[in-house]
Amino acid sequence: MSSGLAHEQVAQPEDSLARRLGVFDATMIVMGGIIGSGIFVNPYVVAKEVHTSALILGTWILGGLTALAGAFIYAELAVLRPNLGGQYAYLKDAFHPAVAFLYGWALLLVMQTGGMAAVAVTFARYAREIAPISLPDGAVAALVLIVLSTINCLGVRYGSSVQNFLMVLKIGAICVLVVIGWRAPHAAAQISADAGQPFSAGLLIKFGAAVVPVLFAYGGWQTASFMTGEMRNPKRDLARALLFGVISVTAIYLSVNIVCLHTLGPLGLAATTTPAFTVMQQAIGAKGALFMAVAIAVSTLGFLSQGMLTAPRVFFAMARDGLFFRAVAWLPKRTRVPVAAIGLQGLLASIVALSGGYEQILNYVVSVDFIFFGLTGATLFVFRRRTKASEAFCARPPEPHRTPGHPFTTIFFIAACWLVVVATFYNFPKNSFVGLGILLLGIPVYFYWSKKKQRGI
Repeated sequence: MSSGLAHEQVAQPEDSLARRLGVFDATMIVMGGIIGSGIFVNPYVVAKEVHTSALILGTWILGGLTALAGAFIYAELAVLRPNLGGQYAYLKDAFHPAVAFLYGWALLLVMQTGGMAAVAVTFARYAREIAPISLPDGAVAALVLIVLSTINCLGVRYGSSVQNFLMVLKIGAICVLVVIGWRAPHAAAQISADAGQPFSAGLLIKFGAAVVPVLFAYGGWQTASFMTGEMRNPKRDLARALLFGVISVTAIYLSVNIVCLHTLGPLGLAATTTPAFTVMQQAIGAKGALFMAVAIAVSTLGFLSQGMLTAPRVFFAMARDGLFFRAVAWLPKRTRVPVAAIGLQGLLASIVALSGGYEQILNYVVSVDFIFFGLTGATLFVFRRRTKASEAFCARPPEPHRTPGHPFTTIFFIAACWLVVVATFYNFPKNSFVGLGILLLGIPVYFYWSKKKQRGI
């Protein structure tokens, strides 16, 4: 990256979000958006589909490469469009404000609210393993969501500091799992069963089925793009954070899977629904179970903190565009964070957690989320074509970041995302169509807000 760009700062009007985040903050946001509680559980889901170490690790490597391809795309988009709202802004500028609105609509009603409620309840369940708590899981979840909302309303520095702290703890817990798990005795009988499988069409289908949950486990890094309005230098910081963060998470995920395979073998891994617990119990007994309860509680709390920090910026951008309630765009002069947007998300997620409806909403997430993943990847073709068509193109200096292997890597990423959508509709048609229906309900809502904006109401 050029030295000129390294010192470039984005102008900061008084009524804008405060630009106080650097590369480290952004990298922690990227990693925090990916790593939840899934990595402690998901390895067994993959092992149930494919039964050799090579194929199990192969799915996680392919998932990491897909996420890295997406990170390269988003890194270039961050350079081309360092706008407020990140992914929301890319979709709006490349296609139409309606597409961006539908993304924000789905994020608020499906992807973010249900996901945060489910993770908050997961935190509550593991917190019970650590301390005696008499409140119901839904109440504990709502309390956690309210606390995190309050912290983020104090300022982006407060929210980011909490997120950084929790992310460091989360990485530390995973490192302990890897180190102690590697020293645990391994099951020789399970490992001796790790024989190669002959290639067949059935094996290919099973491998594809195993990749789907892996791709979902790698999701979440894109939410860092929502924070461009608060990065000191979004062109530089987001691009670096995406690449550093995704590569680091890929290394972490592979390490956890290698340890699980080392300790349990592929058949043992497939036989347990709680692989991380099993590894730690074999290593250090009951203390291992307690450690994993703490680790998962911290991991879920960090994931919630990241979601509370990032997604409200999309709702804020929608309100600034006149496509949502004006109050959601309110910025206090002292903190300069979207307090109303943060409060709205926290309130809705708390209601879902208390109602117990998060499991149903969570079932709708995958297909809708990956539809917009693929669409965002496609925006790079639009922006590249516009750049070439610009009369000033020849006079511009070369961009500091270009997606390597474009258009092939970009097509690979888009195809992977939409294959997940197809697979989800095929395997879970009812839930997928409900999610699609909720998404399409946003179309008349968009036209309502658009007409209000035109009338200046």
